Amino acid sequence: MDEIMNQIHILKRSYDVCRKESTESGNLKDDLVSHTHEMITNSEISEEVNSKIKHFETSGKTLSERKNLNSPLLLHKNEKPFICNVYEELFPYRSVLKPHFNINTRENFFVCEICNKAFTQVGSLKSHLLIHLKENPYVCGICSKTFTQKKNLKPHLLTHTNEKPYVCEICSKAFKKSSTLKYHLLTHTKEKPYVCGICSKAFRQNGNLKSHLFTHTKEKPYSCEICSKAFAKNCALKSHLLTHTKEKPYVCEICNKAFTRKRSLKCHLLAHKKPYKCEICSKACRNSVGLKSHLLIHTKKKPYICEICGKAFTRKGNLLYHLLIHTKEKSHVCKICSKTFNRKYNLESHLLTHTKEKSYVCEICNTAYKHSSSLKSHLLTHTKEKPYICEICSEAFLRKGHLKTHLLAHKKEKHHI
Repeated sequence: MDEIMNQIHILKRSYDVCRKESTESGNLKDDLVSHTHEMITNSEISEEVNSKIKHFETSGKTLSERKNLNSPLLLHKNEKPFICNVYEELFPYRSVLKPHFNINTRENFFVCEICNKAFTQVGSLKSHLLIHLKENPYVCGICSKTFTQKKNLKPHLLTHTNEKPYVCEICSKAFKKSSTLKYHLLTHTKEKPYVCGICSKAFRQNGNLKSHLFTHTKEKPYSCEICSKAFAKNCALKSHLLTHTKEKPYVCEICNKAFTRKRSLKCHLLAHKKPYKCEICSKACRNSVGLKSHLLIHTKKKPYICEICGKAFTRKGNLLYHLLIHTKEKSHVCKICSKTFNRKYNLESHLLTHTKEKSYVCEICNTAYKHSSSLKSHLLTHTKEKPYICEICSEAFLRKGHLKTHLLAHKKEKHHI
């Protein structure tokens, strides 16, 4: 690490020498990026890191060599929860299952002795080992953010220059990363090459497939180091961490309002523009789902019918929830007080009564709520939106409860007539 720190000091000295000149010319940021590029080109991983990697290499084996060995990691645990659907073989780790598919064509996989993840090249294994060693030898000269691999630092530098060198030949949209361009191209081809072997659901990205697999295993490998809350996706953990730091990196370019989550910004942008309009009454909706739901008011259509009592619903979700009334099924149990619920959502809401936690915070006025439904209802007070419409007189309401109360007034009128 000393060698790396020396390189950083050299970079900073070089930066100080030309700072005045760069400031005068207005190219300070670009100049610093070029220095960082120099450091990437000339720097090597520290001897300390290399020696640690060599230590792991000497005890490492390729996957083909290890097939006949009893790994000490497996001697204490005979469980093999990961199944190959092609060869019907069982594996103790997902990372071993993945390279298994290519065993007949390529035997030489280099396996990490710590987590058993397999690689086709020894260089990839070296880079991977830095994650375990907690070494980040590649440093950004602008914001001092560190990276384990050179390839991750290079695209990061583009975030400072706003350069977008990767251009789509179909629609001319530009991107900072080649991987983002590749993913974007799939939106034109509609191709979804990554298929779940359990439920056959298809995805555009391998990462999305990996995250989806956790829905089958119920595994949540990403844990918050502050509050220990676990997540199935790394992006969900990153988003959650912002609730601790209070950081709001996503800013609206129209009104400068900041948000902790990207999806919150996307939803907010729709408040500036509601592109989905009803052809019957010209009501504008933020998304296609909202428009479809609204159209059912005009058509009076309730396509989802309960086979037990004949009650009809506009949404499938409402029918499924209704069916639980007939089955009396309450499979979701509170581990603290043993109270049972027919929906997982209701259990999650109930758990908050034990923790007193108010994790749903309004990003406009910072009012906190225990339930997401309470926050959604509160947000309508800011947007002035009234989504609950009376089918008899078309009067609109902020809350569903208000609509129900209003409908009783119509029933009383009908009774008096």
